[in-house]
Amino acid sequence: MVDIQHYLKQQRHIVEKGLQRYMIQEQGSFSAHIESMRYSLFVGGKRIRPILCLAAGRAVCTSSDIEEQLLPAACALECIHTYSLIHDDLPAMDNDDLRRGQPTCHKKFGEAEAILAGDGLLTHAFSLLSNPDLPGPPPATRLQLIATLAHAAGSHGMVGGQHLDITSEEQNIPFEQLKTIHRSKTGALITAAVRMGALAAQADPIQLDALTRYGDAVGLAFQIVDDLLDVTASTEQLGKTAGTDAEQGKATYPAFFGTKQTQALAKEAVHTAKEALSSFDERAEPLRALAQYIFDRTC
Repeated sequence: MVDIQHYLKQQRHIVEKGLQRYMIQEQGSFSAHIESMRYSLFVGGKRIRPILCLAAGRAVCTSSDIEEQLLPAACALECIHTYSLIHDDLPAMDNDDLRRGQPTCHKKFGEAEAILAGDGLLTHAFSLLSNPDLPGPPPATRLQLIATLAHAAGSHGMVGGQHLDITSEEQNIPFEQLKTIHRSKTGALITAAVRMGALAAQADPIQLDALTRYGDAVGLAFQIVDDLLDVTASTEQLGKTAGTDAEQGKATYPAFFGTKQTQALAKEAVHTAKEALSSFDERAEPLRALAQYIFDRTC
């Protein structure tokens, strides 16, 4: 049985150490620009994506150095996620003043610098994955990691999902469109986190397929719960402004199904995630516990 709170604290510490090691330092002519990147990266966060990456790799591989081999990829995922939050918060997007309980990047540094901070984190992620001097898998597998992350973060993933999310505001869209938005905007990067951990750990095709199905289901659960928390949680609990989905006329699960049925759908997605891990032994217990933790945020 995994004590999820202890596990998350322990894993966040590992991720934070990795980010400190692999993030650019504030120095030289670009120090002010790097300051804005580091501000958003280190202002807080659950670090769910890098933790999922590490957990997936450990579910596959028992090597003593697997954590060291996975850390650059895990940190790259957090750089991509943070860049997306910086850009999501901009006035042209969701126009948020708070992120992780602190002023958003554009509120602290200005809109232009926030755009550049996001751009810097985006490109730094691929520097981490492609740098042969950093720990990681063989070159062919590194290319797979780069392709996986690029696809998940790009026009058929997170960026495309954000486009659909914005253009669907105040529109009566079909449920299939909502599923596409959630699968792309949020789910794609979570699935990529799990797949990247599995790929870097040299998972076989059966393991990779099972972990991909787990990632898809966990990604769906995560976004459904986020939709629900925007309705049920306070600004203090969320660390960002609550109730913005309804104000902006966004398509969400609670808007389609109401609070009670939305919670049931999140529970169903978590069950699907756990079922995908049926062929894994106790090394996958953290992944099972993480899926349950994502649902338990609704309680």
